[in-house]
Amino acid sequence: MAKRGGFPGGAMPGNMANLMKQAQKMQRQMEEQQAELETKEFEATAGGGAVTVKVSGKKEVVSVKLAPEVVDPDDVEMLEDLIVAATNEALRKMEEESAKVMGNLAGGLGGLGGGFPF
Repeated sequence: MAKRGGFPGGAMPGNMANLMKQAQKMQRQMEEQQAELETKEFEATAGGGAVTVKVSGKKEVVSVKLAPEVVDPDDVEMLEDLIVAATNEALRKMEEESAKVMGNLAGGLGGLGGGFPF
């Protein structure tokens, strides 16, 4: 009587083994891309260049530069708003780059995910 389930001889069919190799390769590529992204810095300005914020690919603020003329003790609120705006823009740029890099890698999934019902 034939055994049910499993693969003859305990080996995976060629397509499944190839699928596993592709998935492992893609995982390595994603890890490499993530590590590279973490070394990059993203910069944005607000207030016509009055405030410049630089963030890393690790989502950490690296530096904040203020033009002397924007430092007005009577209008601290405006300075705070400019810092927030520049920081958010720098983080948006970093996220955009991250999505682009990961999207390019996910584009290689075309051959991996096709035809599976789940």
